Amino acid sequence: MRKLQYLFMTLSVLLLATPAFAEGGLSTGDGLAALAAGLGMALAAGLCGLGQGKATASAVEALARNPGARPGIFTFLIIGLALIESLALYALVIILLKVK
Repeated sequence: MRKLQYLFMTLSVLLLATPAFAEGGLSTGDGLAALAAGLGMALAAGLCGLGQGKATASAVEALARNPGARPGIFTFLIIGLALIESLALYALVIILLKVK
C-alpha cells in the first residue's frame, strides 16, 4: 500500500511540474481556464461515476431481496442512470462553452 502511495505522489508531482517547462507564459490566462475546465470535468465525471455505482448497488440489493420487482426496479434504474449521465454531459457542454 505504501508503494502505491509513493507511486501516485510521484506521478502527481511529475504531472504538476510539466507546465513549468513549457515555452511562453500565461499571458491571457487561457492555460488556467483549460486547467480549471479539466479539473471541473474530472470532478463532474468522478462524482457521476460514484452516483452510478451507488444506484447500481442499490438496485442489485433490491433485486436480491425481491426478484419479483425486477421490471419496476429496472425501469427506475435506467431512468436514474440516464439522468446521472446527463449531468456529466451538461458539465462537458458548459465547460466547452466557457473555454471557447
